[in-house]
Amino acid sequence: MTALYLHFHGTGSGGHPAMGSAAATLERNGKPLLLIDCGPGTLVNFYERYQQLPPALFVTHGHMDHIADLEILSVRAHLTRSAPIPMFVPLSVIPVLHQRLAQYPGTLAEGGLNFWQSFQLIPVVDRFSFAGLDWRTYPARHHAPGSCYSLHLPGSFFYSADTRPVPEVLHHCLTGQELVFHDCGLHANPSHTGLDDLAREYQPDLCKRLVLYHYASAEHGQQLAAAGYRVATPGSGYPLGHG
Repeated sequence: MTALYLHFHGTGSGGHPAMGSAAATLERNGKPLLLIDCGPGTLVNFYERYQQLPPALFVTHGHMDHIADLEILSVRAHLTRSAPIPMFVPLSVIPVLHQRLAQYPGTLAEGGLNFWQSFQLIPVVDRFSFAGLDWRTYPARHHAPGSCYSLHLPGSFFYSADTRPVPEVLHHCLTGQELVFHDCGLHANPSHTGLDDLAREYQPDLCKRLVLYHYASAEHGQQLAAAGYRVATPGSGYPLGHG
């Protein structure tokens, strides 16, 4: 039987790098299948665990703590002559990604490299198929409308990306079997969920399926755990349903 597993490379928030950039890899039968985001330090962590470049990526949004290592990945893929890496990107995120990474002159000092040459860009609207699985995406509530997207593998997991609470999604679009990996710091702000939001916005049965990430420090993570929630830490992982 196929075994799915989500491994966290980092679980920190953008302004607090001690916990690593929030990024995770879905593994299938012990091998990497899809990397979610690629912020500072993610690529080194990924290579240490798997001894290879990511086979495919999903990009949730264009903030640098989630995309900065894509420039390094573009160069490494070019130098190792690897095949273009499938990159699934929500449609409205593509212009931001292009502006922030692909327009820089002279990606490689020797020339001859365009950022996009290393990737097979696959625009995503609300769903896509990959590796025999049917994936869904939903707009998150982060920073600006249409700027960030959650990733959902029905029956297996939901990965919120950076977001305020989204009860309209989690209470109506999930099968009820998924682990829900959710952005949550100790204190809320206009772009991120805080601890007090959870019990107010989500039903108790859903709260039991939450695994929190994207928090500021190990101490904050301990306080989230003391409140009764599961908390992801760098290097932690979670067996998943089969979808």
